[in-house]
Amino acid sequence: METIQAFVKLGKHLTDFCEKCYRGEGNLDTDFSEAVTRAGQMNGWFTKENILHALEQWGALLTEENITDWLSRYPIKETASPKMVGIVMAGNIPLVGFHDFLCVLLSGNNVLAKLSSNDKVLLPYLTHYLIQQEPSLATRIKFTDGKMEGFDAVIATGSNNTSRYFEYYFGKKPNIIRKNRNSVAILTGKESAEELTALGEDIFRYYGLGCRNVSKIYVPKDYDFDSFFNAIFTYKDIIDQHKYANNYDYNKAVYLMSDFKILDNGFLILKEDDGQASPISVLFYAYYDSEDTLKRELNTQEEQIQCIVSGNGSIGFGQTQKPSLYDYADGVDTMDFLLQL
Repeated sequence: METIQAFVKLGKHLTDFCEKCYRGEGNLDTDFSEAVTRAGQMNGWFTKENILHALEQWGALLTEENITDWLSRYPIKETASPKMVGIVMAGNIPLVGFHDFLCVLLSGNNVLAKLSSNDKVLLPYLTHYLIQQEPSLATRIKFTDGKMEGFDAVIATGSNNTSRYFEYYFGKKPNIIRKNRNSVAILTGKESAEELTALGEDIFRYYGLGCRNVSKIYVPKDYDFDSFFNAIFTYKDIIDQHKYANNYDYNKAVYLMSDFKILDNGFLILKEDDGQASPISVLFYAYYDSEDTLKRELNTQEEQIQCIVSGNGSIGFGQTQKPSLYDYADGVDTMDFLLQL
């Protein structure tokens, strides 16, 4: 299938580009380098490091073996009447809507994409590269800045507030509408320093802006936070990012003025809180008595939780930002939805 091969070539292109960047080579793809630079200029959260991380993960996923294995789970066949699928993309982390884009095209349908104002550069560049590899894709991919029209189905990702808008405008069409989600981690106090350091990746990658970022930890009574703070000290340079530092200073001031009890290591604030969605630079925590009881409680909150990280669960420490092709946002099988249109 020509579309699969185009994505395989894109995967290799991403991997080669990232490897050259990490090695500091000068003979980079100029257009790609400029796209990365412009993406960072348009969104201060999109640092080069975080953009490269996103590109590197997609490069690793877009191999012929991975794609073939993923698609083998579905009864995909060519259709003479592909549907136009509108994708309303979020912009919280680089290329956050790429999986939906991939699913629509590999399901045999066509894309009508509305990009977030926070991430308007990277996907058009990747689309241009894909069309160079497979020119027929030019008629299957459209971008729109205005009102979405002429679509048969919609995949829309946003907040709890925007989901009401999405449901009003798109509710009459087949749809997947995603709301706010957060990820949590369960600690037992027996984690190694290496595991806790890996957890720091789940917390700090993309400055905690993704739904797969850990925003809250559950700890046993009398948990020793010193071991946690020592293990994540390697991420201390995050405070040098001025947007992150501004959030840290603001949240710390608010908590101190409100007489909230907090734990603070100079770049991360820990606050005991019943909520799941912690602000940037803040990690919520809560105590538990029984791990089994906690897991049952979290199961009742499954519509608010994207990932549960633990040492003995399906998602290990440091793995939240490395989903596979069949890890679907909100647990809704996007490919199955598309194939039933």
